[in-house]
Amino acid sequence: MKISSPNTEKHTSRATIDDVARRAGVSKATVSRFLNHRTTRLSPEIALRVERAVSDLAYMPSPMAQALKRGRSRLIGLVVADITNPFSVAVLRGAENAAQQAGYLVMLFNLGNAGAREKQAIEALASYQVEGFILNTLGADPAVAIELARYGKPSVLVDRKLAGVPTDFVSLDNADAVRQAVTHLVHNGWSELLYVTEPVGSVSPRIERAAAFRAVVADHADKVGGAVVFEAAQDDDTGLDEAMLQLERRSGKRPKAVLASNARTTLRVAASVARLGWSLGRDLGFVGIDETNWAPLVGPGLTTIEQPTDDIGRLAVGCLLERIQGQLLPPRQVLLTGRLVPRASSQVPPA
Repeated sequence: MKISSPNTEKHTSRATIDDVARRAGVSKATVSRFLNHRTTRLSPEIALRVERAVSDLAYMPSPMAQALKRGRSRLIGLVVADITNPFSVAVLRGAENAAQQAGYLVMLFNLGNAGAREKQAIEALASYQVEGFILNTLGADPAVAIELARYGKPSVLVDRKLAGVPTDFVSLDNADAVRQAVTHLVHNGWSELLYVTEPVGSVSPRIERAAAFRAVVADHADKVGGAVVFEAAQDDDTGLDEAMLQLERRSGKRPKAVLASNARTTLRVAASVARLGWSLGRDLGFVGIDETNWAPLVGPGLTTIEQPTDDIGRLAVGCLLERIQGQLLPPRQVLLTGRLVPRASSQVPPA
């Protein structure tokens, strides 16, 4: 025996406002007034009928339609270069928390490190009527600046600068982070250094970190025997292993160490150390930019420079909301200080 409630119906498609109006025996305008909490002109009996119809049909109003009527979507578009990067995930978490506290939602577009998709990302998010953009792009497509200007939406850049976009910029202080890492290694007695980075290209933080490495090493010329920057192409494990072996040959008996530019590079260096049969903290000193939940578990524990990712995401949202609210401010650059997290990989080398 099949038992059904007299107040329920089977629906194979999403209910519309027309369905609610027919079910309640009222006009669409009456339903709209109810949904928008303008019930002063509705009698209690009519309001109850509409409420029951909405419940019986499991009707959900379209957020986009409501946003278009109000002229406000309360949506923020976030474009990230690569969601597999732990940095991007951590910044997203901070941005989402700040947005929710302000009554906004974040819509994410992942570029997957495909520079050709930057313009597509702006178009896609703009079609959802986002009120502004937070951009962590590759900075490779000059058309992005034109696209942003076309939509006239406020934007904030995170981590990576974008030519032609005069807006707020929130990032780690890359020069200070590298200075902390190199100074720590040199102070502990590691005197032959190798900086491993992804291909630098035109990506602003990579440019800044590589330049800072060279500058800080020059400041410690009396204590550093040699220092090299190596750009590790994706999947070129052979090239990375050879760079590590060259470091060993150059160092002789001097303690050698590596500084990795980010979490992904850290994993690649750790894999190379394993292939070469070395031990971190004994055969090779190490510091990596980006703190992760697995850093204490690799080898004897990896020393890192922790980025204030939560603060970066929150500040980016804060800057953007000020722009959305109409505050006319000159473009601001907010550089946040990283924190050295020392572990055994950078301890004083064995005698």
